Amino acid sequence: MTEIAKMMQQMGENARAAAAELGFATSDQKRDALLAAADAVWARRDEIIAANAKDMAYGAEKGLSPAMMDRLMLDVARVSAIVAGLKAVAEQSDPIGEVLEEWDRPTGLHIRRVRTPLGVIGVIYESRPNVTADAGALCLKAGNAVILRGGSESFHSSTALHACLVEGVKAAGLPEASIQLVPTRAREAVSEMLTMTDYIDVIVPRGGKGLVGLVQREARVPVFAHLEGIVHIYIDKDADPVKALNVILNAKTRRTGICGAAECLLIHKDVMDTIGQGVIKALLEAGVDVRGDTEIAKIEGVTAASPSDWGCEYLDMIIAAKTVGSLDEAIAHIRAFGSNHTDCILTEDDQAAARFFQRLDSAILMRNASTQFADGGEFGMGAEIGIATGKMHARGPVGAAQLTSFKYLVEGNGTVRA
Repeated sequence: MTEIAKMMQQMGENARAAAAELGFATSDQKRDALLAAADAVWARRDEIIAANAKDMAYGAEKGLSPAMMDRLMLDVARVSAIVAGLKAVAEQSDPIGEVLEEWDRPTGLHIRRVRTPLGVIGVIYESRPNVTADAGALCLKAGNAVILRGGSESFHSSTALHACLVEGVKAAGLPEASIQLVPTRAREAVSEMLTMTDYIDVIVPRGGKGLVGLVQREARVPVFAHLEGIVHIYIDKDADPVKALNVILNAKTRRTGICGAAECLLIHKDVMDTIGQGVIKALLEAGVDVRGDTEIAKIEGVTAASPSDWGCEYLDMIIAAKTVGSLDEAIAHIRAFGSNHTDCILTEDDQAAARFFQRLDSAILMRNASTQFADGGEFGMGAEIGIATGKMHARGPVGAAQLTSFKYLVEGNGTVRA
């Protein structure tokens, strides 16, 4: 513990020193660093995939679920996506120095509110190694130093990706400590990070309920919370059958292990025998374990739902399904069992969609679109650190702009207060 505490303190000191320089790094420097990192990732793709193979073997020994193994896995296509994400963040406009508001006062003062870096960000995440690149890139773009603590499962992959990020920042003449990776699987390092109030300005946890709960309970540093993705899709009585089928199959089966995957299907009773039947049978044919209420469980192949199926994040080929008597009943169910992450309505009725959007307060609300789009990259942010489900500071996909604060620049001309 003593050695880990010393190591973490040194990382904190290095990060704080790096953050002081990053606060005034030029846009070109940050862009060049990320482009160089992207080139390094692609050049080292075989090395990264080989490192990932070690992690996959470790994950298999630990008995990770198929969905978690999918989150962990890197292949050429996924490495290519990491490269694309780095380049996309690199080419975005620099948020630092952006004037958010500007006004004059009768006293003669001219006031500007401008974006500034948060300082040092700690990111604690689990099995997805791409978070190493996403978080490193977004923090750097926003002028922040970052301390990354990846999951034990992705240790080798994260280490290989981190080396590419460091290569990028060094090539651009930025401090090597701009992006640091905790070099141990020891859990004590996480405990240290959560109490490093002298060095870390905010902690971003990205992972399951257990990790986020631990961080929220023990952190003395402010937290951007990313809770479970208990994602609901409601089929309204005025839903289009083709849209409903396509959206739901994509939302559930495209990638089951991501936080935007649909976990609960609500079906208006008026379309249960038509659209509802078709969607349920299509899910069953796709290999999804459908856990339905009394009405839906009558369909051959459906498993009867238990009370624990409502409000469950499966991250697997499982979906809960329930009939509801009205839009308001669907809204009530989502309020009771959702996680304020992402929820969707399938309808051609503008008034129903407006009521759904108005009466629910999830970070992301969708209409007639797959919930798999609940992703910072798909929102045009290049990448994301996570989906913040709280209401303070950052909410929804956390990109570079959400990793900033602001300061007021006040100018006068010998102005004094009466």
